[in-house]
Amino acid sequence: MDDARGGERRAVVVEDDEDIRSLIEFTLTSQGFEVRSVATGLDGVEAVRTFDPDLVTLDLGLPGIDGIETCRRIRETSDVYIVMITARDEEIDRLIGLETGADDFLSKPFSPRELQARVNALFRRPRRRTAASEPTGQVLPGPDNEVLGHGPLRVDVDGRRAFHGEAELPLTRTEFDLLTELMRTPARVWTREALLRSVWGTDWATDTHLVEVHVGNLRRKLGEAATLVRTVRGVGYRMDTL
Repeated sequence: MDDARGGERRAVVVEDDEDIRSLIEFTLTSQGFEVRSVATGLDGVEAVRTFDPDLVTLDLGLPGIDGIETCRRIRETSDVYIVMITARDEEIDRLIGLETGADDFLSKPFSPRELQARVNALFRRPRRRTAASEPTGQVLPGPDNEVLGHGPLRVDVDGRRAFHGEAELPLTRTEFDLLTELMRTPARVWTREALLRSVWGTDWATDTHLVEVHVGNLRRKLGEAATLVRTVRGVGYRMDTL
């Protein structure tokens, strides 16, 4: 698994449990990653700064600063893919609700196959520019960019920027991908399972709650335009017709 720099991809594993750390190291190494492992959140932040990884796996229950704070600090400087690892399934809704900036979530215990599938799905999705590289003010899309419009909403698909009127929306990668899928086909009702396949690249049916909570976060950021994202009871979601 090579990156744009012409070498193998890099991963930082932040995990204080030695057995789980070894399992993740082995799984990622077998996928072609160069892996650096640390046991604390502070060391994880430093490793991201110095190692410039493409992927971070991040345990929630770390000594010192926990996974949420570690993720927040990483997001200040990097848009690296982050997979948060939790001890309990019910923690996932809370984590997503806090908008930690993680791209995906795994609960313990997990299999190497599941971790591999999640990582492969992440790397099929384009990365945004880091916050530090974002220009200030509104920038017009390039002449060849795909641009979607729906009511007050506009999405520059290739530039990965979304706007409500003249205001740029501070969407995470997942929120952006959800909005794009819904806006591309406003007449379509998307099932939660279909959104999982399209946005997350996974068929893990037990993860439909990921869709529900991310849609909730997206609606909050859309403000007055939130009503355009309609719930079709018992099925899924669609963009409201204008």
